[in-house]
Amino acid sequence: MSTQYDFVIVGGGSAGAVLAARLSEDPSVRVALIEAGGKPPAHEVMPAAVGSLQLDPTTDWMYTADPGNAGLGLVGNVMPVPRGKMLGGSSGINYMAYVRGHPGDFDAWAAKGATGWSYADVLPYFIKSEDLAPSNEISVDSAAHGTGGPLGVSVRSPVIPAARDFVRAAGAVGIPTGDYNGRDRGGPAGVASLFQTTTRKGMRSSTYHAFLEGSTEARANLTIITHAHVTRVMLSDAGPLTATGVEYKGADGALHHVMASREVILSAGAVGSPQILMLSGIGPRREIEAVDLTCRHELPAVGKNLKDHLHCALFFPAPGIGVPVVEIGISAGPDALRAPAGPLPANPADDVNLPPELAGLKAEAERRVTQWATTGESLVSSSLYDAVTFFSTGLGDLHSHDAQIGYVPCGYDAGLLGDRLRIDLSTFFEDAAKTLAPDQENMILLANPVLPHSTGEIVLASADPAVAPIIRMNYFTDPHDLKVMVAVMRKALDIAANWPGDKKPGPLNVPPALAKKHGYVPGQPPSDALLENMALHYSTTVYHLVSTCRMGDVVDPSLRVHGVAGLRVADASVMPDIISGNTNAASIMIGEKAADIIAADHDLRRVAA
Repeated sequence: MSTQYDFVIVGGGSAGAVLAARLSEDPSVRVALIEAGGKPPAHEVMPAAVGSLQLDPTTDWMYTADPGNAGLGLVGNVMPVPRGKMLGGSSGINYMAYVRGHPGDFDAWAAKGATGWSYADVLPYFIKSEDLAPSNEISVDSAAHGTGGPLGVSVRSPVIPAARDFVRAAGAVGIPTGDYNGRDRGGPAGVASLFQTTTRKGMRSSTYHAFLEGSTEARANLTIITHAHVTRVMLSDAGPLTATGVEYKGADGALHHVMASREVILSAGAVGSPQILMLSGIGPRREIEAVDLTCRHELPAVGKNLKDHLHCALFFPAPGIGVPVVEIGISAGPDALRAPAGPLPANPADDVNLPPELAGLKAEAERRVTQWATTGESLVSSSLYDAVTFFSTGLGDLHSHDAQIGYVPCGYDAGLLGDRLRIDLSTFFEDAAKTLAPDQENMILLANPVLPHSTGEIVLASADPAVAPIIRMNYFTDPHDLKVMVAVMRKALDIAANWPGDKKPGPLNVPPALAKKHGYVPGQPPSDALLENMALHYSTTVYHLVSTCRMGDVVDPSLRVHGVAGLRVADASVMPDIISGNTNAASIMIGEKAADIIAADHDLRRVAA
């Protein structure tokens, strides 16, 4: 099957869904959006259900990576790399933190040659997307925010009191409250705040829900092809090298071709876009030929310069502060309480025989989930990643903040920490079963250096598009990153030590073997060597892969692939460098700005249907 369109977009995720919506505003052009997954499942909209979307092959690519110098305490020394595989992409699988980055991040992009991508250039696109719900829980630089855009942004309701306490504790160590998405992000002292999240009325606002769902996906000039795994970009056989369309394997197992009369746009993400380029013969010659493919156009930087954020979870018992996992389960509704993990029968038909105490539990779960569905107010209205601070360690990168600490007023459970993050719980805790019991009250501070110097790469493992590429993260290969990590961990410990109120966090969980090795005495400050070893063992990805098709090396500032006509890349892979914060908002911005660049190049009308 071969079908002709003006624009073919590969990947319906954080940037691709935006592009499809914006380009199809001109009813005279035909747009095809090709996505390997399908529509998100019903539970995707519940923010606290985020963990259930990982390790699900219908919603997660389930990549894994070599962590380099990190991951010593992870199962098999393997780093999980979840990526969204559905309309909405990773905006449907992430923890919904709406963080734009420091203005200095974008000015640094422009200073290095990314003309048109300074903070002044990109701010209008952040504003254009945003529909910020009013809240008296946060400080807002109103001139930097938008209302009425498609993307829901809000603060969870009700606010968990411990998240407010985190912000107060940050203030006690010199980090003031403010708007981390404001025009100065707090200035030199940094900023602390409750999280702004990509939610609307307590439900996830992925780019599918925000940009495509409803009237947009029904447009006559927009064709959305789901369950379609793109295998390569089709290139001209004669004349200047030109992208003419894409090949994909459909749900029927057959190969199909979709032709693009104007452009092919790759928005498959920092893993998918370089993989597709290399499968198409565009990239490092030696690596393409190593898997017996023909190199059509040598671009050595395709798949290189990979950056990601890495954070180390500092885990504290927090009686009277933390939220027990059981309360989250009840708030998620009866289905979250079913066997084998929960007390309710696996088969709802068996509920007729429930004893009174379980019947009461089910009724309470039904009440809570109904309240969430009707009002958006619930314990499950966030991922529990609820507050944050940004600041500078003073160790370099003074154009921006190089440190972030996220606050989780919950210890999560073995399913998330052990299965999804792959932390070896038998070495991380003295008694994992007791520490992570459903009724325990714990909290986590996530120490996160946000301007890493180490770089990794994406390399083809096979000419077969169904085989995942090799992902080498190379964390901590630059010694600078470990120095910054220790500084961020110390600041997190300072915040815990300055917790307000009568109820204080308990002692830091120090993995027993590391405590013994370093002679750690509970209650005493840990040594730098111990903190380094904790980071090398138990740091995990923050899911922020970027820069594998970066501007300058692979694409120009208009996102056109060097040396190939009719081909662009528009997603997190084009970032010239990683921003100092969660990357999803910037990926959405890239989709918005790319749409304007393409519309200008092709004289498109931007009249919404």
